[in-house]
Amino acid sequence: MNLQKCILTNNDCYKTAKPMKIRGIMVHSTGVNNPYLKRYVQPNDGKLGKNQNGNHWNQPKPDGRSVCVHAFIGRLENGEIATYQTLPFTMQAWHCGGSGNNGYISFEICEDNLQDKIYFKQVYQEAVEFCVYLCKQFHLTAQDIICHAEGYKLGIASNHSDVLHWFSKHNVTMDDFRKDVQNGLESKNSDEMAGEIKMIYNYVDENMPDWAKPVVQKLIKKGALKGNEKGELMLTYEMLRMFEINDRMGLYGK
Repeated sequence: MNLQKCILTNNDCYKTAKPMKIRGIMVHSTGVNNPYLKRYVQPNDGKLGKNQNGNHWNQPKPDGRSVCVHAFIGRLENGEIATYQTLPFTMQAWHCGGSGNNGYISFEICEDNLQDKIYFKQVYQEAVEFCVYLCKQFHLTAQDIICHAEGYKLGIASNHSDVLHWFSKHNVTMDDFRKDVQNGLESKNSDEMAGEIKMIYNYVDENMPDWAKPVVQKLIKKGALKGNEKGELMLTYEMLRMFEINDRMGLYGK
């Protein structure tokens, strides 16, 4: 996870500064074919790039609307993926058009054309790791995570389809997302995201998470994974997660 901070201090939501007791996380996507963070997050910190159109969210009413979220996930100017915190997490955001504004940490994933598998898996992994981080910080569980569309079904958000309209194009559901967050929370390697542990998985044994073993065995069988001269696979937790996501998307076949 590449977590940065650029608080949108000019947004009316930040100026209202209404405190919030956190009870969950709501996942959104932007609905615009523009994966670059600079579209929403400003001022430029040297990594974001400059928004030439002035339509960013660091202004009182972006696009004439009373909107703001706690974070955005997308591309930096150099193409790398990052997460930018844009409001204090304990402050109410204006993100879902319903009572879910009070109690849910919200973040937007910057959409592209919805077809790019590589970009999708990059921001998907970043979103999972961000949710693991938030769950650990605020004592939440994976079951406390919903998307905007699920919020609508619960009667706490307006009628939007995100993120199901995008996830479904890549054969991923919100249950899959919650499962991946739960795997991150349960893994012996879950503290790696905080830089505390760097676990290396050399063998398909009791140290490797059970959920990762099938895809690793598949890649070994296909000859795509080979160990060093000692037979050590030298896999990190991030690699295991990427293999699992790729396999779920059908990139490795049967």
